[in-house]
Amino acid sequence: MLVWLAAGSIGGPYFGKVDEVSSNDRSTFLPESADATQVNARLADFLGEESIPAVVVVTGDGELTEDDIADVQALADDIAELDAIAGDVSPPIPSEDGEAVQLFVPIDASGEVGDTVAEIRSMAAEELPDDLTAWVTGPAGFTADLVEGFLGIDGLLLAVALIAVFIILVIVYRSPLLPVLVLATSVFALCAALLTVWWLAYAGIVVLNGQVQGILFILVIGAATDYALLYVARYREAIATGARKWDATLTAWRGAFEPILASGGTVIAGLLCLLLSDLATNRALGPIASIGIAFSVLSALTFLPALLALCGRAAFWPFIPKQAAAAIPDDLTQPAKGLWPRQARFIARHARAVWIVCTVVLLAGALGITQLKADGVPTSDLVLGASEARDGQDVLAEHFPAGSGSPVYVIVPEDELAAAVEVLDDSDGIESVSVASADSPTGQAAVELEDGEPVFTAVGPPGTPAPEPTVADDDVLVIGTLTDAADSVAAEDTVRELRVDLDDALGAGTALVGGETATDIDTNDTSTRDRTLIIPVILAVILVILMLLLRSILAPVLLIATVILSFATALGVSALVFNGVFQFPGADPAVPLYGFVFLVALGVDYNIFLMSRVREESLVHGTRPGILRGLVATGGVITSAGLVLAATFAALGVIPILFLAQIAFIVAFGVLLDTFVVRSLLVPALSYDIGRAIWWPSKLWRVDAGGPASTPATGDRTRRTLEP
Repeated sequence: MLVWLAAGSIGGPYFGKVDEVSSNDRSTFLPESADATQVNARLADFLGEESIPAVVVVTGDGELTEDDIADVQALADDIAELDAIAGDVSPPIPSEDGEAVQLFVPIDASGEVGDTVAEIRSMAAEELPDDLTAWVTGPAGFTADLVEGFLGIDGLLLAVALIAVFIILVIVYRSPLLPVLVLATSVFALCAALLTVWWLAYAGIVVLNGQVQGILFILVIGAATDYALLYVARYREAIATGARKWDATLTAWRGAFEPILASGGTVIAGLLCLLLSDLATNRALGPIASIGIAFSVLSALTFLPALLALCGRAAFWPFIPKQAAAAIPDDLTQPAKGLWPRQARFIARHARAVWIVCTVVLLAGALGITQLKADGVPTSDLVLGASEARDGQDVLAEHFPAGSGSPVYVIVPEDELAAAVEVLDDSDGIESVSVASADSPTGQAAVELEDGEPVFTAVGPPGTPAPEPTVADDDVLVIGTLTDAADSVAAEDTVRELRVDLDDALGAGTALVGGETATDIDTNDTSTRDRTLIIPVILAVILVILMLLLRSILAPVLLIATVILSFATALGVSALVFNGVFQFPGADPAVPLYGFVFLVALGVDYNIFLMSRVREESLVHGTRPGILRGLVATGGVITSAGLVLAATFAALGVIPILFLAQIAFIVAFGVLLDTFVVRSLLVPALSYDIGRAIWWPSKLWRVDAGGPASTPATGDRTRRTLEP
């Protein structure tokens, strides 16, 4: 207890320091081999300091006057004096209709982009006259909105999750003290995990962002509570037999050690498969979440046993467990009292009908997976609810090329500049072409081809001398303004076509195409590749672990099949809800992968809780009675654990980020499906119908409890065999 108290007291303050080591810049999570990553790494060579562009768009009641433009110029001068500005702020650039102007503001990428954007928005609201309205959009604007969306992840998310878990535990155990002990187990595990993760991120070993942080919090709270509930169930059984608290502690620890360790090991193994991902954010989630699960297991097997050993029966006050209430009926094929004995009797009488009906219903729900749109969503739709950057993007598109502020960056050899400009000029999706130029007041020079040779014009006041392009390592940076919004499907099509046309004109690999749109493309393509590779690997790893735990081949294969079916149903129903109820614009390609990792890894937890107890009971009572007894013994703990885990993941929905809202629904619904259908009906009914063959090829399959053949009382319909 002293060790855990020390870990909690040291790790607790780090909740307020996560921002120091986290980043929400999408380009930092791309694989090193992606074109967008290579371009992003070299932008500073051409544009000066590393910066994220913000676009300030200003409109009035009609056509803007010279006084209006002068007011905007004064705002630009004030913005340029901010410490976080990394370069020159452009002069006001009027639209063709004269009803709007835009400013390009380079913001230091190493600073607090969200705070800088908020300051610019505040300055615009205070300094511009009432008849002018300003929006801050562009990549920096969307980053700021995303950062604001994650603001509640430290306080609100944790508070909602802990309150929901506490209420469920109070209802389940009807005790004021026990829920506090269980939550203490989870909170101290999270403190220790966060302390470890913070220093790893500080050292640059892992990459942390708001998305990973939120999942870590929820995963640790949910998993640690689940493991704690399994231990509490074992301790409650021991206390009910009249054992002293120290004897009950040893008995409970022996009974809970293997399933908790196996469950945690399975989740960790599944999460570590994410290291195969090419996306840095996925690779980071694997070890970070695994650290959280490891501390959850440690806390459930050390801190909680110590707490309960000190409290003894008082932990369950005022409803102290009694032996009569804890006893499992000898014959569960006969009428019995209690929810789970009745459920066991129902399965014993209708096993085949139960698993067939469950399978058909789950397959019907899985058909909805054909409606899942998981090919990516626009950056403007990542934040749910109000978004100034999204509104500003709409205003920008009304008066300027929609891709203003988020151009396509193309790095080409200096001697291939003319060929690259020709390709961009020929593209219908490119509005204008320029090159990076340190000689130009705006850092860019317009470029046109005359007799096949590039001619440069300064973007600035009339009379500005013709600049020369900036050359770095014999390369130049060509900048193409997109006709369509940078996060639109049309813009993605334009970038994909540019990559093909540039390879054809210059040779494969000669030109590197980057920018916001290219970053989205490379992220989505990599996510799609990841889920195709990682999902089968996770299944294979979990299958091996189940085989080792259950000493069987057939049972693990069937359990994996039920998990896959349950996941498909959860994803199918979620797709229908996303499209028909919430009307989401789509989903990130990583959503199915994350949903699979959490549902399969955590769903197998309940399989382990159930089947490890079934095997334990089968060794004594025979397979079919063991299945019924295992269901009765674990039914309550699995149900309460499922409710807790569903509630904790549902808490992710309070963060207004599309990805987290979708993960919240998929996992919460999938866990409830696992709890009330798969683990309570499908798996027990299927196992009961198959009988002791479920343990093939282990010794338990050859010799059931009481001898090689089963008696009619056990319900096993197997052929009598002779053993040597």
